[in-house]
Amino acid sequence: MVDVSQHELVPEHRVLEDSDLEGLLEEYRIKRTDLPKIKTSDPALPEAATVGDVIQITRDSRTTDTATVYRLVIE
Repeated sequence: MVDVSQHELVPEHRVLEDSDLEGLLEEYRIKRTDLPKIKTSDPALPEAATVGDVIQITRDSRTTDTATVYRLVIE
């Protein structure tokens, strides 16, 4: 079976550490549940991701070199 997460077109996904998450939520003045969602069935998720984790996705961008987005893992 092919590991989709290793494909060159899939941006880097990593589980955000709790200490980094606190700073992010404070900076944007939001709650964890305010973040966009990503399902556990998404093949690009790291194997270590569990429900309730926040994933940092770093994509290539035409205008700013890279773009970073965050997603909350849901069932």
